[in-house]
Formats: sequence, C-alpha cells, structure tokens
Amino acid sequence: MKQTNLQKFIEYSEERFTKRIIFKEGESTVFVLNFAPKQALPVHKHPGTNVYILVVEGEGTFTVDGEAVKAKKKDLLLFAGEEELAFVNDGQENTSLYVMLNKIPDERYAQNI
Repeated sequence: MKQTNLQKFIEYSEERFTKRIIFKEGESTVFVLNFAPKQALPVHKHPGTNVYILVVEGEGTFTVDGEAVKAKKKDLLLFAGEEELAFVNDGQENTSLYVMLNKIPDERYAQNI
C-alpha cells in the first residue's frame, strides 16, 4: 500500500506547465498537470491507453480531435488513446488536472517535466 497527499504535487511555474508523477506501477501512471493562466498542453495522443482526467482546480478548454470542450473544477473526462488531445488554461486562476494512464505508451509519459 502507498499513501500520499495530492497537494504535494500541485506546483505551478511561471515559465511552463508542470507535470508531477504521483504513482508509477507497471504500465500505469498517475500524475498531476499544473497550468498557470494561458499555459497550454500541445496536441498529442496516448496510443494504446485511455486517459482519465479529474479537474482538481480551475478551468480550461480541451481540444479533442479539433473540437473544443470546456471543463471546470470537479469535472471528470475520459479520452481514448487515439484521440488528439490538447489543453489550455483559458481561465483567470491556476488549473490542476489529475491524470491516470492505465497503460504507459512509452517512458516519456512517466517523467516529470
């Protein structure tokens, strides 16, 4: 058993969004993405895995296969790995996303940035 506190992984940077790994076990990983206002995650895919996201704080807009989807605190989202996914914090406050990948496509997805 492992236990931690989510607040330890919520860390913002003025320069770029941050990614903080919470758990990494086998092919699964859980992490937090932290965005100051106007920061964005570029378009990408997660081949071979679903992406589960909880908006912990703030709000923003996901772009999924070219379609805009607004999300706010406490919203839950599920994305298929082949969907093109991007995010921008277009709100006025910091935004944190709790993310789970049930199968890591490769090691790049399980590194802090």
